[in-house]
Amino acid sequence: MLLLTKSVLAVMIGLIFSVCLACILIPLLRKLKASQSLSIYLDERHKEKKGTPTMGGIIFILPTLLVMFLLYITHKITFSYNLGIVLFTFFGYGCIGFLDDFLIILRHNNKGLSEHAKLILQIVIAIVFFYLFMLANNEPLLWIHSLGIKWDIGWFYGLFILFVLVASSNAVNLTDGLDGLAGGLSAIAFGTFGIITWATGWLEGYEAIALFCFVLLGCILGFLIFNVKPAKVFMGDTGSLALGATLGTIAILTRHELLLIVIGIVFVIETTTCIIQRYYYKLTHKRIFPMTPIHHTFEKLGWKEQDIVKLFWIIGLLGSMLAIIYGVWF
Repeated sequence: MLLLTKSVLAVMIGLIFSVCLACILIPLLRKLKASQSLSIYLDERHKEKKGTPTMGGIIFILPTLLVMFLLYITHKITFSYNLGIVLFTFFGYGCIGFLDDFLIILRHNNKGLSEHAKLILQIVIAIVFFYLFMLANNEPLLWIHSLGIKWDIGWFYGLFILFVLVASSNAVNLTDGLDGLAGGLSAIAFGTFGIITWATGWLEGYEAIALFCFVLLGCILGFLIFNVKPAKVFMGDTGSLALGATLGTIAILTRHELLLIVIGIVFVIETTTCIIQRYYYKLTHKRIFPMTPIHHTFEKLGWKEQDIVKLFWIIGLLGSMLAIIYGVWF
């Protein structure tokens, strides 16, 4: 019961802090005209979103960092090396997203960081993460927990880590196209990893990392109050890159990298459809889907935005429930 109480308290504190910051930040972003230009390829219904402030990821990034700091100085958590890795990745990828959003706002178009520049920065932080991870004498192992299998993949594990961080950060970024979609799915995913992390007693600092997940869950819920349709703020790359990379980080630290596919099943589907569409079009100059990411295909088919979001949330929730059963019980 103590673990449940701590988790609920962490969610509540995160929620309160993020709502308070949102009430201050959103009017400020409007005043600064910090809005993102919308793609000309989007559905007509998206035109009503023109002028909506972006950079809303700040609403859950800053409160999460602040709450974790307050928990530390009040001796409610113990700072550990692994928690430091999580916070570094969370903040680092958030900074990349912030720079991208800032350039978009500054230029009054959708041209922020170039794809190559953004990818290079993501890889740089991923390399630093890998160095810090291996510095703690972690072995290059892929675990299949239920079968007790530990597969030593040697130097390939470094490439695997780079792939997990970059892919997960971009997957959430691609999914962030409808009001509340990426935020809701991320809340479900971090709640799931919070529960799974409580069960990884062998991991140094696991309690603090689990509480981090629940604090972030609360902060995302606070953000969602202002992000569900009609959205008053978008998370932007500031939020999506930070959330995706942090999901990948916690999956790696808890040795549940493969389980991340199940927890983030919607993120995987969204990214996969984009890859398929892109390469199929290059080969044939034809499209398999009316529009990608796949949530836009549902819009083209006439679905209401709220219905698409609810369907994808349910799929994400089902994947997360399966992951909890596997990751905690088995």
